[in-house]
Amino acid sequence: MSDACGYPALRVGVVDVYLVHPSPGGWQVLVLQRAERGTRCPLAWEAVHGRIEPGERPEDAALREVREETGLAVERLYNVTTQAFYLHGVGAVQVAVAFCAFVAEAAAPALGPEHGAAEWLPFDLARARLAWPREREALDHARLLLGGGDAGPLEDVLRVI
Repeated sequence: MSDACGYPALRVGVVDVYLVHPSPGGWQVLVLQRAERGTRCPLAWEAVHGRIEPGERPEDAALREVREETGLAVERLYNVTTQAFYLHGVGAVQVAVAFCAFVAEAAAPALGPEHGAAEWLPFDLARARLAWPREREALDHARLLLGGGDAGPLEDVLRVI
């Protein structure tokens, strides 16, 4: 897919959602391991990740993907950054909109078929477990922006729900 000049197209088409439970000892972050078979990136660890459906806003896709991939209820949702990557199979630059979702407890998620395991980990261990550098960077953005429990003076711009 390319534009009129033949350059790769730019598509905002996916969301990444970092699920966080703020415990007294610090953030617990949910990481998901891809299934061993029948999926891309077998056994890689990631955040909630998924496509934005036609006509869907990124924040709606984020909430839907959390529900589909974990079954967990989001208390607060913040947009934290965007990350671009190249999909050579379709010749397009894909942009992921990254969100941080706070949950009330570090409950066991109800995993779908694309994931084989999940763990709630302290921030540093979760960060180290993530396969993609862009995910580690986005998680850093989330902690920098929301480490005090909310977005402070940026709350009106970053908080979605």
